[in-house]
Amino acid sequence: MTLDSLLLGHPFGDDEGLLHTIDRTVTAGEARAAARRIAEELGSLDGRAVAVQLANGPELVSTMVGVWLAGGVYVPLNPRDPDVASVLEVTAPAAFVTGDGIERLAGARTYEDDVAFVMWTSGTTGTPRAIHHTHTAYVELLDRVLGPLRGGDGTRRPTPNLIPVSMALNAGLYNSLFGLRAGASLVIMDRFEPEAFAELVRRFEIRSTVLPPAAMAMLTDSDVTDLGPLKYVRSITAPLSPLQATRFAAKFPVFVLNGYGQAEIGEVIGWTAADAKAHPEKIGAVGRPHPGVDIRVDDDGHLLVRPPNTAVGIAERIDAEGFIDTGDLARIDDDGFVWIEGRAGDLINRGGNKVFPESVEEVLRLSPAVDDVAVVGIPDERLGEVPVAWLVGRPVPDDELTDLCRQHLVAYKVPAAFHWIEELPRSEIGKVLRSALR
Repeated sequence: MTLDSLLLGHPFGDDEGLLHTIDRTVTAGEARAAARRIAEELGSLDGRAVAVQLANGPELVSTMVGVWLAGGVYVPLNPRDPDVASVLEVTAPAAFVTGDGIERLAGARTYEDDVAFVMWTSGTTGTPRAIHHTHTAYVELLDRVLGPLRGGDGTRRPTPNLIPVSMALNAGLYNSLFGLRAGASLVIMDRFEPEAFAELVRRFEIRSTVLPPAAMAMLTDSDVTDLGPLKYVRSITAPLSPLQATRFAAKFPVFVLNGYGQAEIGEVIGWTAADAKAHPEKIGAVGRPHPGVDIRVDDDGHLLVRPPNTAVGIAERIDAEGFIDTGDLARIDDDGFVWIEGRAGDLINRGGNKVFPESVEEVLRLSPAVDDVAVVGIPDERLGEVPVAWLVGRPVPDDELTDLCRQHLVAYKVPAAFHWIEELPRSEIGKVLRSALR
């Protein structure tokens, strides 16, 4: 099975609205016809790639499917990033699709059989890496997550799947394909705006959706007061702190659920509706492993995952038993829920004492002067490393922040310095680029 069948074989009839935006609707028939036209324009690709730089919308979905219909590999590019030369050099596509049309390129490479698209790691701890996802493995991933969520007799249609993030990102692409595989229509946002989000939720009666923590913070701080009929919000793209989850849930009566995955392995840990209702006290956990996924925590606290399938080209990260070291530190409680403590590379070793940046950031967010914060380990001649905080908001004296930290933290976790800046450096998906702060 190839991913183009998710559109071509979608259960909606040709006259039914399948792809929606804030101001228009494209029917399933129109989307399929557009995909076939694009495939015809591209010609037979025979495993070569096509780079696509289009804004979120129906045209992007049809173009993506058109690439697969032509036998090509899809390479999504951020439409707001003017510097794509390095991506084009690494992926070597045969064509480049933008709003101006199709540009043919020389020197194209041919990819392995079954490769569907090229996605990038987040690059929060180093240089982003291109990874190759196959049609077979990605269909398995979608079904792995959908399995526990499917219910009833199959006659009731799922509610539309709202896509609030760029489809050039793994989260946006995944949730688009997830919706199509579930037999749902897609509601696509080009840019996230709280008021537009609330309007789309209301108009399309969205009961469950995904949101990055940054979008949740925007909604919490916005004038939006009602997100009905929304019931479930799953966090994506970046770690969701318990404080952020609690603030959002206090304003909007919804279940806020974490989830866990990586670009190389897809989503492997998450929540079901039943777990959300049965375990409200576990807010902040990322859930329990999906069917077919094995996990364990090694002696160093690293989370190891063995999924049924992985992306192509990461063999060096897989041990003899098939487990992948995620690079994240975690614990598993008695009920099997997984709690992410932080990135192993972000852990601060202050004279032999371990400091998780997230635990310090949570305390600093208690200050009404702090809108955003990141804590990073900085080299120190005597202690090896010390935690240092970068803050966004209304500057206050260091003593005030130090006193706040001492009320809630042991002494070695208190930052050695505080720096006020205009904004934190973040990746496209909202993750803090700690390496840039260092």
